[in-house]
Amino acid sequence: MSQANPNPGPDSGDGAYGWGPTQPGYGYPNPAPGYGYPNQGGPSYDPTMAAGLPIPAASGGGAPLVSIGDITVMNHGIVTPSGTLPIQGAVWNATDMSRTEEKIPAHAIVLAVVFFIFCLLGLLFLLMKERKTTGFIQVMVTSGGKHHSTMIPATGPESFQVVMGQIAYARSLSSM
Repeated sequence: MSQANPNPGPDSGDGAYGWGPTQPGYGYPNPAPGYGYPNQGGPSYDPTMAAGLPIPAASGGGAPLVSIGDITVMNHGIVTPSGTLPIQGAVWNATDMSRTEEKIPAHAIVLAVVFFIFCLLGLLFLLMKERKTTGFIQVMVTSGGKHHSTMIPATGPESFQVVMGQIAYARSLSSM
């Protein structure tokens, strides 16, 4: 005898599509526990396993030390989508291809015109500025005769300094 469905109704999931409380699926209506709980469902991610790399016994696997875009620096190598590069002697480069524009927003111009009619202080609205950063930061790593490049979107004027800090750390790991 089969178990009774505790959630009967049109959304119970026991239909012709083959998913529901007892079948694997996307977690509806019984979602799996969130990430971070071992052996409790949810996928686990290990960059070394994703790249099909053997884990060196001396390193003990380890966690990623720094991640720059799709480049992950581990204590035994640099994991990229195009393969693993040796960490020793890696050459890191970054190019800032972003730009920050500064302009007066349209609502400031409208407020300046409206308040100029009533009082001369409306011109102060023209001092309002809007900054918008667009573009990418290109990060390149070369090691062991292999090369990989990635593009990181610039979210603000400080994005290049943040990426350069990560690259400085990766360079220090490469020189050990």
